[in-house]
Amino acid sequence: MPRITSCSLATVAFSVVAPVFAAIIMYQLDSFDPAPFPVHEFTQLPLTAPAKNVRMLQGSEFVGFGKLQEPEDIAYDDKSGTIYTGCVDGWIKRVKLNDSAVGDSAVENLVNTGGRPLGVVLGPRNEVIVADAYKGLLNISLDGSVEVLTNEAEGVEFKLTDAAVIAEDGTIYFTDASHKHNLHDAWHDVLGGKPYGRLISFDPITRKSKVLVRDLYFANGIEISPNQDYVVFCETPMRRCRKYYIQGKDKGRVESFIENLPGLPDNIHYDGQGHYWIALATEFDRFWDLMYKYPVIRKCLAIIMKYNRNYAIAKNSGVFVLDLEGKPTAHYQDPGLTLISTGVKIGNHLYCGSIVYPYIISLDLTKHPAIPI
Repeated sequence: MPRITSCSLATVAFSVVAPVFAAIIMYQLDSFDPAPFPVHEFTQLPLTAPAKNVRMLQGSEFVGFGKLQEPEDIAYDDKSGTIYTGCVDGWIKRVKLNDSAVGDSAVENLVNTGGRPLGVVLGPRNEVIVADAYKGLLNISLDGSVEVLTNEAEGVEFKLTDAAVIAEDGTIYFTDASHKHNLHDAWHDVLGGKPYGRLISFDPITRKSKVLVRDLYFANGIEISPNQDYVVFCETPMRRCRKYYIQGKDKGRVESFIENLPGLPDNIHYDGQGHYWIALATEFDRFWDLMYKYPVIRKCLAIIMKYNRNYAIAKNSGVFVLDLEGKPTAHYQDPGLTLISTGVKIGNHLYCGSIVYPYIISLDLTKHPAIPI
């Protein structure tokens, strides 16, 4: 039997104590200081949909494989059959859909914003309006010229311009997810429990930006109602979407649209057929429930993600479908999916973007529907 010396014991003790000591120091020195979430708003169980497809990857195809790096949002031009999307390398890309073979869809570069394009929406004159995380709200013309419409509101610069929608009168409504943290530190906003987000309007005539709603928890996706009387916007860590009325007797009022989503919402899109499609970046499971209750866990996770961006905590991602009243109708998800950022119904297909995959996911809804449960 080998002899255990005091030296070997000291080595073992040091190898155990040193990492713990280092972790304690890192925790104490890190400036990230998460606040308690308003947990009284999370007392109900996550919503469930009456129909589900829990293995949507099994029927999915990949569009633009290797040519679309992290396509965060999708806008569709039904006249030309073209998808527009923004990628992590700064490129706005056009994808000409091919009905006969999804894999053969042609991908071409439109313009590089020099930033990180997130939300994309098509304007009335075929321009592309882009919410660029670093550059602000952009107007991209068909010839590829880029114009910064605005990068601040009421004297406060945007730190994370996220999503946009255009009303029939030309007003652009968009979200600034945070006026404190930029995209690189976005997880600090999601985990921080502090409301730095804003809902903003941009008037193309006066060229003025106006803050409509302040103190939002990571203001994310936005969509306009079919009647143009309100916009719906998502607050990611709060697992909810709310309405802001832009017309009528309720103009300026904020009210709930849906609460207790079964995951963290990203973009939201209306399909023109009575349904909203909300991308859920991750399911809300027991681990997320613990993080919401205990800021210390969120701080530890934020420190880990600063040095190792492992998205294992974001799983069972997908798309949640609601009717016009905010009632769930279907849920498409898969345990193998992570950080799905958008879901758009085009014809009989669901197209999903993400902030991790090098392609757009396509699912034929007639062949792989959500099944009543």
